[in-house]
Amino acid sequence: MKEVFDFIKKCGTYYLATVEADGQPRNRPFGTINLFEDKLYIQTGKKKDVSKQIQKNPKVELCCFDGATGTWLRLAGELVRDDRREPKVDMLEHYPDLKAMYSPDDENTEVLYFKNATATFSSFSAAPKVVKF
Repeated sequence: MKEVFDFIKKCGTYYLATVEADGQPRNRPFGTINLFEDKLYIQTGKKKDVSKQIQKNPKVELCCFDGATGTWLRLAGELVRDDRREPKVDMLEHYPDLKAMYSPDDENTEVLYFKNATATFSSFSAAPKVVKF
């Protein structure tokens, strides 16, 4: 999982895909990724459509690309909301710019961790590498 975290962190931006209730895929850029208590977390706001989509269907996929190496990562899994204060505090400590919009004590801040995850590293020059956690 650390290898997956390091790759996403290096890329900076990843794209998270969710599904609307009617089956329409939705994709948007994200930048938050964090390791906390041996779980891979992302962060968003509960008021956003992405949060509502995840709560209805927790299966998501993220994708990011490292142009320097020509390697990309696809991470598929389920996201689980963690309402505890501690992972919110830890996320905001790693992304202090978000403190202008989010607080661990507001009713909007949401952190979610991956479970049943499969990460696939791919490139045009090597066989895919799969990591499950």
